[in-house]
Amino acid sequence: MSKSKKEIIIIDEKTFPRVINRIAHEIMEKNPDLSDLVLIGIKKGGSLLKERIKNAIKKMEGIEVLSGDIDITMYRDDIFKISPKHKIETTELLFSIDDKNVVLIDDVLFTGRTVRAGIDAIFDFGRPKRIQLAVLIDRGHRELPIQADFVGKVVPTSRKEIVEVMFKEVDGKDGVVLREKNDRKNKVES
Repeated sequence: MSKSKKEIIIIDEKTFPRVINRIAHEIMEKNPDLSDLVLIGIKKGGSLLKERIKNAIKKMEGIEVLSGDIDITMYRDDIFKISPKHKIETTELLFSIDDKNVVLIDDVLFTGRTVRAGIDAIFDFGRPKRIQLAVLIDRGHRELPIQADFVGKVVPTSRKEIVEVMFKEVDGKDGVVLREKNDRKNKVES
């Protein structure tokens, strides 16, 4: 489906919940003991996705899994290159992650640098039994040896393209589009 020459719809609003449910199912299959499971979203897109996955698990299993959010700003390897206007968010992990099965969640997996920063941040809060990675979109172009355990959709892209994930809570609708870099609004990926 194409909206224009410069924009391709990857996941539409109707398909979005199905993709979330599939990721939630896969997480539960790989982590049968939900009492040991912790979902951690990387702010902002990963946090929104984490809430959706958490709600899907609760709806399917009737269990509220532990969850939290991390801000990776101070763990980034490009901290001195980001805009001085960049707002540092709060990290919300109000429980121990020691010996837990952690699923780190982000919206788009690109170079792997954001995920690396997320893993570094997690270890400042404890020593989990295992860390797995769930992403809505894997767009390739890895610069680090990082691979997702749970993927909504793999989308081959060029570096001249931007993957934009939209959430109802922020954008008024759910969806994922691929656009040329020149069409970029204000989304940052890594």
